[in-house]
Order: sequence, then structure tokens, then C-alpha cells
Amino acid sequence: MADKKARLTIDGIDEVFELPVYSGTMGPDVVDVRALTGKGLFTYDPGFVSTAACDSSITYIDGGKGVLLHGGYPIEQLAENSDYLETCYLLLNGELPTAEQKQTFVNTVKKHTMVHEQMNHFFNGFRRDAHPMSIMVGVVGALSAFYHDSLDIDDAHHREVCAYRLIAKMPTIAAMCYKYSIGQPFQYPRNDLDYADNFLQMMYGNPCEDYVTNPVLAKAMDKIFLLHADHEQNASTSTVRLAGSSGANPFACIASGIAALWGPAHGGANEAVLTMLNEIGDEANIEEFIVRAKDPDDSFRLMGFGHRVYRNFDPRAKVMKQTCDEVLAELGIENDPLLKIAKRLEQIALEDEYFVERKLYPNVDFYSGIILKAIGIPTNMFTVIFALSRTIGWISHWSEFHSSPNKIGRPRQLYTGPTQRDYPTK
Repeated sequence: MADKKARLTIDGIDEVFELPVYSGTMGPDVVDVRALTGKGLFTYDPGFVSTAACDSSITYIDGGKGVLLHGGYPIEQLAENSDYLETCYLLLNGELPTAEQKQTFVNTVKKHTMVHEQMNHFFNGFRRDAHPMSIMVGVVGALSAFYHDSLDIDDAHHREVCAYRLIAKMPTIAAMCYKYSIGQPFQYPRNDLDYADNFLQMMYGNPCEDYVTNPVLAKAMDKIFLLHADHEQNASTSTVRLAGSSGANPFACIASGIAALWGPAHGGANEAVLTMLNEIGDEANIEEFIVRAKDPDDSFRLMGFGHRVYRNFDPRAKVMKQTCDEVLAELGIENDPLLKIAKRLEQIALEDEYFVERKLYPNVDFYSGIILKAIGIPTNMFTVIFALSRTIGWISHWSEFHSSPNKIGRPRQLYTGPTQRDYPTK
């Protein structure tokens, strides 16, 4: 029951509409406008930026205060004390696992890392120069053709099996996308390795020699996975929920999330950071580009600074900055020309009054882009790694949606086309 009511009056209509107001455990109250449809009225909210399309207990964001919570736990604490797979368990189950539960979870994930051998042939249908994201969309969508035994969306066990399979197989598929693009043989997963170590050996290992993972780089990769695991009702997560509302199988729904993430305004942000650094080209050009960034009439923008949701410092960026410094120190590449540009831009953004006043701080995409470049991951793989990381968020929201009564999504519109007219006769 709603404790409060909102009253709406509309010019020309005598009726006063009483609308329930609901309060969550945190965050703004929401006005339930569903009753308006029966009165021939819709609400208008382009982009759904002021609309709560669902209730969820998975993740909470307070953009004004720079807060991100998973299951109530601050992202900074999870990044310091947890790891990616434990965070996956938390997002799926709402609670942190006991030591025994975590071990069982990790072991189960490891048992699902292989993909069906016939999927190897699926890659041959793509050109070698295809963008890895285009391959990933197709391959993940095709998983439903190989795993028929877990497609009953109304069966909780089937949903759980799908979650395990997706968490486990996404690193394998991501690495396969990379190997295919460079013409190297696929590297099978090794279940004796941790999640991030396994991904790196599938990326960089080959049958001719053993690949030994650098623990600093593996730790950094795990941090990237964890910090991108979920971010509430963003464009790709909302897409997964909307696709799921039609009853589509989970693999198709996750493929839809990957497609939405591919957009440069969403998951392509860290890729855009490297594009920007290449455009600047040299430290000597930085001042020119800073002037351009401040010019409202210039189309140039500093990528990786500020955030649509956070009106304060991105809480993930604080963790990512420390990890970035550790990686650069470990690899001894502080003098890389692009990385020197990045570090100078970081300094300017944190000190220049223009950026400080507008709270255009470096965000998680800025630092993760630098780390991925330092590790040697090509720019066109950045969004693939984002998709790998975010899969747990997508499947958690998809599972939550199907765990309670639901209905198919059906956004409405403000029609602005012609009124009814007759087809012209001769």
C-alpha cells in the first residue's frame, strides 16, 4: 500500500486524479501513473529518464552523492575486499556467499567454461576483419541453438543454469573473438586458473608455449570485471529486461544487451577515450584541445570525463585510478606517448577550475581504457570486455524479472504524424 498520494489536475477535465506514491528502501519516491491509461492519458518522458519501469533489489545508484551499491554493499568495499565471481554471486542471490557457497559457485562456473565444439565453425561465417562485437552478438545469440536443456524461463533451475553458463562462457567467447580476428588458433580454457587469469591465457596463450599470467595484470582485469558488473537500469540492462518481457530465451536477451552496449554513447566510451588520445597525438597539442573542449561551439569533447548519472566523482573511478597506477608501474611504461597524454589530461581535469566547477572528473571509462591499452588489448576489444563484465548484471536483472509476475513491456508515444486521411483516388 502507498502511504502517500499525488493529486493531478488537468485543464479542461473536472476530475482530480489520485495517484499512489511509493517509497523504496532508498532513493526518490515514485508516482504510480498506471491508472491514467484508463482515462485516455499517457505520461511523456523521452528516454525514460524520469520513469521507474520496474522495482529491483539488485543495485542502487545515487548520482548526486557518487554512490554505487550492489546488494547494499558500496562498490569501493567490494573492489577492495571481494572479487568478480563473489560479486557475481551477490548480484544473483542478493547476499554474499559463505566460504563454502563461494567455492561451490566458483567450481560450478569452472565446469561450464567450454563452449560446444561446433561453435568453432560458427566463427568461420564472419570476415576476419569483422568487429569483435559483431561476432559476439551473433555467437551469444546462437548459444540457444546448442543448449536446449535450460530454456524454460519459468523454471528457476533453468534460469540458474543459464546464469552459470553465461558467466562461464563469456570469457571464452570474448577470447575466441580476439583470436579469430588475428588468425590464431582458439585457446581452450584452463579450469585450474582463476577467472581473470583464465581469460588472459585464452587471449594471449598459444599451443606453442605456456603463457604465465602477470598477477598484477590479472588483478587489474578482475577489478575491471567487478567495476563493470552492473549499473542499475542503464540502456543495455533495460533492453535485456524489455526483450525478456516478451518471453525470449535468455541467450537472445543477453545478445540484445550486447547490441545495445555496442553503441558509442554506452559501452563504447572507453574505446572513445583511446580514439581521443590518438586524435590529440602529442603532449604539445593538449592545450589546443583543452581550449576546444571548453568552446561550446566546437564539436570536440573530452571523452572519459564526467558521467551522465554521477554528478560527483564516479566511485568506480577512484578504485580504477589506483589500479591504473599499479599497472603502469608494473609494466614500466609511464613514458608511453598516449599514456603521458592521458595522465596530463587527468591532472588538468582535477585542477582546472572549468572542469572542477562542472565536476567533469575522470570516470571509470577513462582509467579502464588506459589499463586495457597498457595490458595490450586492442581498442576494438574494449567493448567486448565490457560486455563480458556486464553479463552478470544482465542475467541477474533478467532472472529477477522472471522471478515474479510480469507483463510484456509496451512503451507508449506522443503521436505527431498526420491525422487520419483518405487514400487519393484517380
